[in-house]
Amino acid sequence: MTDGQADAASDAALHHRNAATLKPLFRPRSIAVVGASDGSVGGAVFKNLLRADFAGAVYPVHPTAHAVASVRAYPTVLDVPDEVDLAVIAVPASRVLEVVEQCAAHGVRSLVVLSAGFAEIGDAGRTLQVRVLATVRGHGMRMIGPNCLGVVNTDPTVRMNATFGRPLATRGHLAMSSQSGAMGLAIVDYARELGLGLSQFVSVGNKADVSGNDLLEYWEDDPDTSVIALYLESFGNPRRFSRIARRVARTKPILAVKSGRGRSGQRAARSHTAALAGSDVGAEALFRQAGVTRLDTLEELFEVASLMTNQPLPAGDRVAIITNAGGPGILCADACEAHGLALPELSEDTLAAVRQVLPATAGLGNPIDMIATASPAQYEQVTRNVLSDPSIDALIAINIAVTTTRAEAFGEAIRAGATAAIAAGVPRKPVIACFMGTGDSPSALQEGDALDDPVGTIPSYRFPESAARALSHAAEHRRWLERAIGEFAEPAGVDATAARAIAEGATRRGADWLTPDEARQLMMCAGIPVARQGIVETPEDAARLADSIGYPVVVKAVGPEIVHKSESGGVILDLGEPEAVWTACREMRTRIERDHGVAVPQFLVQEQARMGREVLVGVTSDPVFGPLVGFGLGGVEAEALQDVTFRLTPLSDVDAQEMPRALRGHALLEGFRGRPPVDLQAIEDLLLRVSWLADTVRIREMDLNPVTVYEASEGLLVVDV
Repeated sequence: MTDGQADAASDAALHHRNAATLKPLFRPRSIAVVGASDGSVGGAVFKNLLRADFAGAVYPVHPTAHAVASVRAYPTVLDVPDEVDLAVIAVPASRVLEVVEQCAAHGVRSLVVLSAGFAEIGDAGRTLQVRVLATVRGHGMRMIGPNCLGVVNTDPTVRMNATFGRPLATRGHLAMSSQSGAMGLAIVDYARELGLGLSQFVSVGNKADVSGNDLLEYWEDDPDTSVIALYLESFGNPRRFSRIARRVARTKPILAVKSGRGRSGQRAARSHTAALAGSDVGAEALFRQAGVTRLDTLEELFEVASLMTNQPLPAGDRVAIITNAGGPGILCADACEAHGLALPELSEDTLAAVRQVLPATAGLGNPIDMIATASPAQYEQVTRNVLSDPSIDALIAINIAVTTTRAEAFGEAIRAGATAAIAAGVPRKPVIACFMGTGDSPSALQEGDALDDPVGTIPSYRFPESAARALSHAAEHRRWLERAIGEFAEPAGVDATAARAIAEGATRRGADWLTPDEARQLMMCAGIPVARQGIVETPEDAARLADSIGYPVVVKAVGPEIVHKSESGGVILDLGEPEAVWTACREMRTRIERDHGVAVPQFLVQEQARMGREVLVGVTSDPVFGPLVGFGLGGVEAEALQDVTFRLTPLSDVDAQEMPRALRGHALLEGFRGRPPVDLQAIEDLLLRVSWLADTVRIREMDLNPVTVYEASEGLLVVDV
């Protein structure tokens, strides 16, 4: 069993246990609010629970208050006469540990600690947080927070608003988690304004105990949740997140906004690979591999959530647009194509049906421009006809207020057309709308909550670009679902014992970089083909070594201060005889020592690879995400073009297949302008071996650059390590 398989087995064993422990947090039968008093944060939580008509018992706890909101108060949790499933704690940080101990003594099963003043303020707060967490775990409780906003569950059998925010969110099927409390308030408010219903909302705060990973596992089994949305500022255990998200995203889309994309946190790097890996590369790789839909903004997150919670995923990338104004239709078409969606020609049957409905001046391409006089009846019929076209996977219906007809009538027409198509036996396809210049979207689009409604709620966007963008994310998630799950297997012919011995030897002598000979040996342990080579100290020995290797050869300067050899003039190519090798070594040593003040104690003599396509493969270790494997076009162009893709280790076979094809310049590898395609299978095998090596040996940075890849079935050769 590989490490990846062992992790997956361990996660499966923990899944149901973790999900069960969160039930008292989300579905408590009774809640105690500690620190509840009029005008306080705790008092606001208590009143919110009453306003939401919480389905269980609520107990205000305060050392001096006789009653809160006309409900009898208790001095401590210990004085509450009944069992308590959940305690919401809103007292000063200095008192939290005492209250947690009282909760433990009373048998409270879960906690939400709203109080601030813990790890977020420094070492003193971090120490206090550790003590609180030890008490929580020592008594088998679960805790959200500290430093959080609270928890919401809109299930009508629960009706819990255990936050100090505004009224309970609208009932729906989107579960949301926010790492920021203030952002959480804005999220709930914005969702309510959009009419986007939530199943549950959690502000996780410092994530001392319950983390995003735990929430994913709970929501995976929650029948009220169909889509999961996350606002993240950091990761606790990103590799476990990746494994859980890969599984959950197969049944429930996961949307995420991750702050901190900038490169300001990037450390100094000496390898090409590390220089190309910005501070956000690890997060991007994690999301891509795990099937998480990453959005740039909260606005975009809500756009996509509105679509994914209410409409099916498109079966393909083919979109039809109908509009009563040419400009918005063109903007939408441009946005669709820019985001990878296609606008195919409509079938002759569809066009014939549409001609019977629209005037001769209408534009019957794709988009269909029904012109400004388009009526609700025409919208209904065209919607039905277009959805019935087998070459169409989704419909964007645009309406701009150019007549006195109410927008509501057009909304009813779009819904009626979609309903008629389904009634005629057409498989359900996503339908989204864009109403411009009318303010709020028509209420008729939102009338799809009834169980017997086949169309569902139709999301409406203010601008056509937003509609196209949201649909493109839905299509991208469908493509991820269609990809194979991927397998994690140890490459054939590898030697982990020998590889670790090489690394341990370098560590014992305090080396930052392996010598060229050690690096070559490490490649051989991983079964990676490396050019024949040797290291010598004198020009005379270099000439003799070149004779034994065979010509032509390359000579490279070797020394602890020489990392990027080409930049210091430490590489001379195409040497075809002993005298040329001898001369090259003498001139190289003199020039580097004179121009750069760097000694050249040794020379690397290497067989010169025959011509092929140069690529770069490397490893860098992210302080949060661990080893990342990078792949790009080779040579100095890799940094100039920034056309490099990264994946977290371990790579699956599917990851290795996708990496070369993820480059903007992937056409250069697949055959371009008469050049034959390269050996992509050899590249995939190399990536899997590098991934294995990165997980087997503690490698901080590694470059294989260039790697010369030959035509299909002819393999590759690593030229420089």
